[in-house]
Amino acid sequence: MFQLIYSVEGDPVGKQRPRFSRGRTYTPKKTVDYETIIASKASQAMGSSEPLQTPVAIFIWISHAIPASYSKKRKEACLNGLDWPKKPDLDNVAKVFLDAMNGIVYKDDVQVVKLRVSKRYDTDSFVDVLVREELP
Repeated sequence: MFQLIYSVEGDPVGKQRPRFSRGRTYTPKKTVDYETIIASKASQAMGSSEPLQTPVAIFIWISHAIPASYSKKRKEACLNGLDWPKKPDLDNVAKVFLDAMNGIVYKDDVQVVKLRVSKRYDTDSFVDVLVREELP
């Protein structure tokens, strides 16, 4: 069974809504830049492997750095899972990852049959991703 694991360091970015200008639609630069970083990391992790054509399960763990302005007590609560990051929205981060891996890790995101996404506070900001074949 095929399995792929990789990480993207830095603050997670959620998929932003398309923008409209002078009658045309475009994706905001922040989203495009983050998708490019994800695609690069996914491509490195795939190596010479071709995109999967089988059903896949995807697990995404989003870690946010605890803000420096938080009190010692609140920082401790964050690390113990008693406080949760608010932004960006969980589903928007998942969407940017699914779109960025399209054509690299799998042929099309219609192959995603399982998706598990979670977010938490940590000492640093990063996103860990696991993709595996979901064979019968």
